[in-house]
Amino acid sequence: MKPMNRLLNHPLLWPLATLALLLAVNATFNPGFWQLQWRDGHLYGSLIDILNRAAPLIVVSLGMTLVIATRGIDISVGAVVAISAAVAALMIGGQLVVKDGVQTYVSRFPMGLAIAAALGVALLAGLWNGLLVAKVGMQPIIATLILMVAGRGVAQLITDGQIITVYYAPYFFIGNGFLLGLPFSLFVAAAVFLFLYVAVKHTALGLFIQAIGINPAAARLAGVRERLITVCVYAFCGFTAGVAGLLVSSNVKSADGNNAGQLMELDAILAVTLGGTLLTGGRFSLAGSVVGALIIQTLTSTIYSIGVPPEINLVVKAAVVFVVMLMQSAEFRRAVKGWVFRAPTGGAAA
Repeated sequence: MKPMNRLLNHPLLWPLATLALLLAVNATFNPGFWQLQWRDGHLYGSLIDILNRAAPLIVVSLGMTLVIATRGIDISVGAVVAISAAVAALMIGGQLVVKDGVQTYVSRFPMGLAIAAALGVALLAGLWNGLLVAKVGMQPIIATLILMVAGRGVAQLITDGQIITVYYAPYFFIGNGFLLGLPFSLFVAAAVFLFLYVAVKHTALGLFIQAIGINPAAARLAGVRERLITVCVYAFCGFTAGVAGLLVSSNVKSADGNNAGQLMELDAILAVTLGGTLLTGGRFSLAGSVVGALIIQTLTSTIYSIGVPPEINLVVKAAVVFVVMLMQSAEFRRAVKGWVFRAPTGGAAA
C-alpha cells in the first residue's frame, strides 16, 4: 500500500489527472482532437494549438513560481507583458520600402535591439517591484499593484492609445514560427524551464528560495542574502513577462497597450497554485506550474469546444479550478474518506 499512498499523495497527481480529463472531454466533442497532420514542414492539430497558445502563460507562470515561493505575489505581470509588447512593436513596426518594383517591409531598428530593449524594460519593471518589496518593505500585493495600474498606462502611452501593427515578417517567427516541426514558442518556454530547473536543482538557489519562503527572518540569520534573492526573483519574473510579451505580440502581429496580457496575472497565479506551489511560500514545483498552465489553456479550449456561452465561461473556469484545488487538499481528501468509510452506527448494546 505504500507505493499507492505515495502515488495518491504526489503533488502532480491531481493536476495531471485534471489535464487528462480535460483532454478527454475535448476529444469527446471534437473527434479530430488527437489527429496531427504534417503540412508545410511542421505539425498541425488541436494539441499543437493548445501548446502554442499556452507557451506565454507557461513562461509567466515559471517566473511567478519563484515569486510565490518566497511568500510574494506579482499582479503586475499582465501590465509588463503589455509594456514589453508595446516597446518591441514600436521599435520594429515595419516600414514599406519599394526597391526595383518590389515592396518589402524593413524594421525601424534592428530586431535584436528591439527585443533586447523590450526585455530590458521588463527586467527593470521586475527590479522596481523587487526593490519596493525587499528594500522599501512594501507588501508584495501593494508594490505590484502600483505597477499593475501604472504599467497599463505606460503601455498605452507608448502605443499612443492605438494598436500598433507589426509588418516585419522575421519578427513573426517568435510567436508563429516552427522549429523541428514544433512551434518555436515551445522551445522558448522549454529554455526558460531548463534554465530554472538547473538553477534551483543543481545550485543552492532552490534551497535558499525555500528557506526564504518558510521563514525569511531565519534565512537572513542563517546567512542567506534574503533581500538580494528577493529582488532577483522579482526581476526575473518581470523578465519572463517580457518574454511572454514578445510571444504574444509576435503571434498576433501587433501590440495593444490596453488588452495585451489582460488577466494573465490571475491565470499565472492559478497555474502556479494548481501545480502544487504553496501561496504561503516554501514548497514550489516548476513542473507543476507548467502542468497548471496547460490546464488553464486546455480548459479554455474545452469551454469553447463544448459551446459554453461566453458570458459564463469564467464561472465554469472558476468552478473547475475550485474542484481541483479541493482535490489537492490533503485535509479535504481525509474528510471525504472519513465520510465514505464511516461505519454505520447502530443501537447501543444492551
